[in-house]
Amino acid sequence: MNGILIVDDDRETWEAVQSIIENSQFMDTPIWKEEMANKGIELIKEKRPAFLLMELSLPDMDGIEFGKKAKEIHPTLHVIVVTHLQMFKTVQSCMNAGFSAYLLKPIANGELLQTLDRLYTARLLHDSLPYLETKKEPDAGELETDLGNPIQTAIKFIHLNYHKPIHLKEAADLVYLSPSYFSRLFKEETGVTFVELLTDYRLEKSKHLLKITVMPIETIANLTGFGSAAYFATSFKRKEGQTPKEYRNMCTFSETDS
Repeated sequence: MNGILIVDDDRETWEAVQSIIENSQFMDTPIWKEEMANKGIELIKEKRPAFLLMELSLPDMDGIEFGKKAKEIHPTLHVIVVTHLQMFKTVQSCMNAGFSAYLLKPIANGELLQTLDRLYTARLLHDSLPYLETKKEPDAGELETDLGNPIQTAIKFIHLNYHKPIHLKEAADLVYLSPSYFSRLFKEETGVTFVELLTDYRLEKSKHLLKITVMPIETIANLTGFGSAAYFATSFKRKEGQTPKEYRNMCTFSETDS
């Protein structure tokens, strides 16, 4: 299971970090806390978190060595150092070890969230985008307009552009039909409206991301063309009978039980 592991024997710091995360767009991300490096190693093996937030001065192990061991166990783990230490040599050692960020205490709300957002995006690009498509589809520029099959052309247009703010008129213009006639023809051929099919396709893509990533729900909403987390949540619940968070939890429990 992905999430964030905090390893720090300074209770005040990890409570502050947890509060920042729980009151941000990352509120749905699982968080685990440990005070000792050895316990942290065990949790990394068990939980496979996406991110490790750690202090360098730990009671039972040098922080840099701990971070290196953590990455040996879990190579894609993002290690974020959170410490009072400001020596250039220490910072350089952390960067040479392949750590992802170096933040100073007391940790600033915006700095932590900006770092997490940057690393989530990087992780998304590395891990998640290959799963967005169930089959290879051409690039948007490769769409061939088939005026003999205008609705199939419109459906391909949806598949290629669902992540953008697209509208019925754009699809109608693509196949040289008036919006009113296109809308009527689309419903006759597919049994649903243009907006309904677009929304259903976006929801299917969002379900992929909810199941295989720990990205914030707001990020998934933007990636799948919904524009806002509120509109995404409303559309998702209307279609699926549960919220995006409930669906993600259900998928997590199913994987745990299997």
